[in-house]
Formats: sequence, structure tokens, C-alpha cells
Amino acid sequence: MCGAKKGGLSLDGVDVAKEAIIQGQVVRDGEPVGNAYVRLLDRTGEFTAEVPTSATGHFRFFAGEGKWTLRTLAPRVEPVDKLVHASVGDVAEVTIPI
Repeated sequence: MCGAKKGGLSLDGVDVAKEAIIQGQVVRDGEPVGNAYVRLLDRTGEFTAEVPTSATGHFRFFAGEGKWTLRTLAPRVEPVDKLVHASVGDVAEVTIPI
């Protein structure tokens, strides 16, 4: 695997076989949302990490295996939670509409 889905983040230089990757894009009305934040919460709801979205609305986490919640925070909207499952050797691609 040499890259993500069309228009997604490149995985060049990432050894996907050794990582559990959660990545995706935040969109509003089909358009990318930069300036948002995506938090990674563990199965108990504990904060683990947070990243800003890029200008194209993209984000990426290297997570442990298991169930996670992505909480998206952006101006002028309520937080949006999305459940995702991460596993080593797999890329969980997520689109988060806000």
C-alpha cells in the first residue's frame, strides 16, 4: 500500500503493517474544514491526544488497537463524536461531517 484513498493523506514512509492508523477528513456541507480539532478518546472516554486539521481538513492518529472515539471540535458547531476501531496493519479511514 503506497498511499491513502484518493485525496487523502499520503502513507509514504509509514509502515502500515506495524501501526494502527486512524485518519480522515472533517467536512462541512461536503467542503473540508481546516481550523478544527480532533480528539482521540479511549474506550472509557479519557483524553489521549488531539490534533488540528490541516487546511484540507485532514487528520491522523497512530493509535493502539481497540475502540476509540473521535471528538471533533470546530467553530460554530457542537462537538461531534464518531466511534472507530483501530487495528495494527489497517488504516481506519473516517469522514466526519459537522
